[in-house]
Amino acid sequence: MNVGKSRTQGERTEATRTALMAAARRLFTERGYDAVGTEEIVRAAGVSRGALYHHFGGKAELLAAVYERLEAESTERVARVELGSELESPLEAMKAGIDSFLDECAEPELRQIALHDAPAVLGWDRWREIGAANGLGLIEASLAAAIEAGEIRELPVKPMAHLLLGALDEAAMLVARSDDPIARAEVTSVLLAVLESFAVAGPA
Repeated sequence: MNVGKSRTQGERTEATRTALMAAARRLFTERGYDAVGTEEIVRAAGVSRGALYHHFGGKAELLAAVYERLEAESTERVARVELGSELESPLEAMKAGIDSFLDECAEPELRQIALHDAPAVLGWDRWREIGAANGLGLIEASLAAAIEAGEIRELPVKPMAHLLLGALDEAAMLVARSDDPIARAEVTSVLLAVLESFAVAGPA
């Protein structure tokens, strides 16, 4: 009997968290973090103000949870493009992944929450920690596959992955702050050039 009650309580807890995150995600995307109050979030979620502070501790931690969810979803979509690619070349698959990543950065949710609100509210260290927790492993696995295939020089994977992550973060900011398709094309060409710099040189 106690197990059943515990499971029911767990389901209620998850439903409350889900409702709060869904409401915050929509409102932050539409108007930005600073323009949305906690009363509006709890009203949209259909829960009490106390529930927000019980589950998240406040609006900033709710933003962190929403950002973490967005990053996880976005990384999964990029991974499906890259790891599910029919391209036999791991290097070419990484290029497809870069293009998919930049597409993600142009989406309203990612632009507003992940690339505008989260770094400003959470600070650079926390923002980068959440982003790296989701994307760094995919970059490391992709680089390792390209090295094994003989397409990328045998350099230490972890430093390469961190350098690429930094380049991708900056590229994301550039794309998010511009609606100019020329700027997107320029960012893409530079990122691909960075990736190509690790490639094994072909025969002379």
